[in-house]
Amino acid sequence: MNNILIIGNVWPEPNSSAAGSRMLQLIQLFLSKNWSVTFASTAIESNHMHDIASLGVNKMNIEINNDSFDHFIKDLKPNIVMFDRFMTEEQFGWRVTKQLPNTLKILNTEDLHSLRKTRQEAFKNEITFSHSDLKKSDITKREIASIYRCDLSLIISDIEINLLRKEFNITKELIHYLPFLLNPITVKTKENWPSFDKREHFMTIGNFRHEPNWNSVLYLKETIWPLIKKQLPKAELHIYGAYPPPKATQLHNPQQGFHIKGWTKNAQEAMKQARVCLAPLRFGAGIKGKLAEAMLCGTPSTTTTIGAEGMLGEDSDWNGFITDNPTEFANAAVKLHNNQSIWHQAQQNGIEIINTLFQKDRHSNKLIQRIIDLQNNLEEHRSKNFTGSMLQFHTLRSTEFMSRWIEEKNKQRK
Repeated sequence: MNNILIIGNVWPEPNSSAAGSRMLQLIQLFLSKNWSVTFASTAIESNHMHDIASLGVNKMNIEINNDSFDHFIKDLKPNIVMFDRFMTEEQFGWRVTKQLPNTLKILNTEDLHSLRKTRQEAFKNEITFSHSDLKKSDITKREIASIYRCDLSLIISDIEINLLRKEFNITKELIHYLPFLLNPITVKTKENWPSFDKREHFMTIGNFRHEPNWNSVLYLKETIWPLIKKQLPKAELHIYGAYPPPKATQLHNPQQGFHIKGWTKNAQEAMKQARVCLAPLRFGAGIKGKLAEAMLCGTPSTTTTIGAEGMLGEDSDWNGFITDNPTEFANAAVKLHNNQSIWHQAQQNGIEIINTLFQKDRHSNKLIQRIIDLQNNLEEHRSKNFTGSMLQFHTLRSTEFMSRWIEEKNKQRK
């Protein structure tokens, strides 16, 4: 039986973010294989975090720049450590390597943070994003270094797989394509969805702390929603999401049909009541949880090229419309809202996307087999990754000593 330690950047909040849902999917997969799962994090616990202890997961609070972590992992003796996002690998990876050199190290990227950040910077500077921008970024250097230091990195999008291979020459041995792990949509599932006539209004959802989501809410408020409202005077837009700041709640305006709803305990129920999901994302990375959830709820969507990225097969059609032009976006949203036959076809497209690209059993089995193969051939696998061993060598002599220095400073303050 494997003993896996997951070091989380935050505690899993599946009702707050796609990252939280993905982490819960991974935890449930490992538990289904009868693995012992420990989840540790430096983050403060929140009201929205999932009760992972009730699933049989061991919880542990840890600290950065503190040798208590060394004692913790020596006692736990995990034979697999998974880092949630590259920042946790930077903080704890060298400690794992030093204390447990034969432990398999996996990086769960969630999405490529460097891609999302550089796209965001390009958008704010009103320039066209290019891969040369990505290669200039310090965060890219950090993230790619983390990928090299780990034995395997989980990549959520085929777009990002291709980017890593073509632009950064990352070998296929170091990365593994793992999208959302979703159950198929069956005829029975579809029968339980509210019909076209039973649904009303538009909706969007997303954690307000996630910059692409907040930007899309502003875009809706300032540009797109007025265009929709002009054609559908009685329509409403319901905006859900965890952690809405005052600047978001101040946008609440029922007279304009613009409703800031905030966090919802059951995102799927909220999605099922809407006729159309709107996701005018102008930057970002990975695959979008809100759009996958829309498909799982039979809710057609209108989104952008960024929004649909990594969610379309070669022969598949979108669960609605994809456009980057605000006027076309508004018109497409109205068409989905008003035309029942177009709406039904879009819904069917979403079913095919979920059942084709996000097959839970197929992707789960591939990941487990990949991990087993690595465990059986870890020494040979690492011998082919000289760049990783070189980066690990320097990390142990730079990051370690910096952490030790901070640790001593903290002790002096106490």
